[in-house]
Amino acid sequence: MINKLAITNNFPMKMLAQMDDVAVFQTAAFAPNDIDEPTAESQQRGLDNQANHQANYGALNLGLHVNDDAAKVLGNRMSLLAAINTQMANESSHTEQHTAIHSLHWVSQVHGKQIHDIDTTPLSMAPMAADAIISKQSGRGLAIMTADCVPIVLYQPASGKIAAIHAGWQGLACGVIRETVERFTDSGSVQAWIGVCISQANYEVGYQVRDQLLAGCLDNQLLTASDSDNFDSLYVMRSDNGLENHSDTQHLYKTVDKLSNCATVHTDKVKLNLPKLAADQLTAAGVSIDNKEAISCSYADRHYYSYRRQTHMQQPATGRMALVIVRRAAT
Repeated sequence: MINKLAITNNFPMKMLAQMDDVAVFQTAAFAPNDIDEPTAESQQRGLDNQANHQANYGALNLGLHVNDDAAKVLGNRMSLLAAINTQMANESSHTEQHTAIHSLHWVSQVHGKQIHDIDTTPLSMAPMAADAIISKQSGRGLAIMTADCVPIVLYQPASGKIAAIHAGWQGLACGVIRETVERFTDSGSVQAWIGVCISQANYEVGYQVRDQLLAGCLDNQLLTASDSDNFDSLYVMRSDNGLENHSDTQHLYKTVDKLSNCATVHTDKVKLNLPKLAADQLTAAGVSIDNKEAISCSYADRHYYSYRRQTHMQQPATGRMALVIVRRAAT
C-alpha cells in the first residue's frame, strides 16, 4: 500500500494504493500547502454570519456541471491524467516497462444504480447517465466525482476488471454497490477502496432520509441480517438539536442531494454514517476493503470539496473531486 502525494506538494492528488498494474488516486480541492489555515478556520467559524458568498472551485475542480469554466475543467482533467502517468512512472522500477494510461472515463452521475460498461458501450460525445463505471481493458482510468457522497473503486486481480462507484444515500438505498459487484462474473476475490466522503459527525439529515435508507436496505437485502436488525445502533446517531433551533433551517434542509420525496418536514434530525454503511454493504456482497487509513471527512477538511459546506456557507457553487482507479498494461 502506498500513500503519498503525487509529483509535488503543489498538485492536489494522492496515490492511495498500487498493486499489480492497478493504482488508486484521490484528488482534492487544494494541495496541503495551498490553503490558508487561519482563513479557512475563520470562514468555518463564520458560517452563521455568511462570510463567503463566492463559488469555491479550488485548484482542481473536475466537475463540468457546476457552472465552472468548461475549458478550465477539461484542462484540469488533462492535468490529472498527466499527473497519474507521471506518478505511476515514478513508482515503477527501472526494469519494468508499462504503457501509459491513455484515457480517463467519466459519467453523468444521477444518484441511481445505472452501470456504464465502457467496454461494450459505443463511444459518445455526451457522458453516460450512470453511477458506476466498469471495464476490463487496460490503459484506461475510471473516475467518480464527489463532494460528500461515498466514492468506491473495485479491482479483481483474477480478471483484471476495475470499477468505480458513486454512492450517495440514494445509491446506498437502491443497491448500486451490489449491482456493480454482480458485474464481476469471473471467479476470484474483489477488493475495494473507499475515498474521501462526509463523516457521520457532519451528515445531519431528517428522519425521512433514515427511513428511506433503511427501507431500501431491507427491500433490496443489501446488508447481513445482523446489520439490518441493528441498523440504528450501527449507522444512526440522534442529533442534539432539532431543525427548529438552527438559524439556517431552510438551507440545512437542502443540503442533502434530493433529500426526500416526503412533503412533510420533521424537525427531528439524525446523523448517518454513510462510509460505514457502504463498507458493510461491500462486505455483505463479498468484497474485501483495503483502506489502510481512516477516511478523511470532506466537510471537515477544507482541502476537499463539500456540497454541504457550500450550502451552509451560502456559496452558489463548489467543485468536485474524484476517486480514480487505473489499469495499465505491461509491454
